[in-house]
Amino acid sequence: MSATSLRLVAHAHTGALRRGVFGAGDDDLDEGGRQAALALVGPDRRTPLGRVDLCLTSPAAAATQTAYALGLRPTVEAALADCDYAAWAGRSLADVGAREPEALRQWWESPEVAPHGGESLAALRDRVGGWLDGQLAPGVRIAAVTHPMVVRVAIVHALQLPTAVLPSLDVAPLAVVRLSRHGSRWRLQFTAPRVGPGSERGPTG
Repeated sequence: MSATSLRLVAHAHTGALRRGVFGAGDDDLDEGGRQAALALVGPDRRTPLGRVDLCLTSPAAAATQTAYALGLRPTVEAALADCDYAAWAGRSLADVGAREPEALRQWWESPEVAPHGGESLAALRDRVGGWLDGQLAPGVRIAAVTHPMVVRVAIVHALQLPTAVLPSLDVAPLAVVRLSRHGSRWRLQFTAPRVGPGSERGPTG
């Protein structure tokens, strides 16, 4: 039986992502991010993803714009949306860390806690993991363009790791994570293409 093949793609840079802002994918791609995504498409219009039969994206502008820049025809999938950061949305990691250090610590160390009033990491994992477990399409190659945090959560879920390891993972803009599934087990391989200068990461990168 053919494997289920899934490519998770972290969206390209936005200005907010470079500034380390929570909810950075809500912005449009900045010029550097757009050019970096376009540069990955060869003269033959091939992308680093290989053949793609179905492209899904987060509803956020940065995700859909990245997909189009890669020459894909995306369909929005709500389950791929970024974490709901509620009161922290639009604020930088540095600002939250300075003003609410204990809340930030609790958010990372206690997955069930949502000090910002939005979605906890455990709830995010339930949402993303539920979507991932439903991707059973043997022989179909799926590309999912989403947020760095969502990619991180998907990796943790696919490898059945504790949610507490999330702070130890780092996903760069335009990183590609390759997952394949035979039966109930996922196998993982990921690469990060060159994106040129200015590869700063945000709080969820």
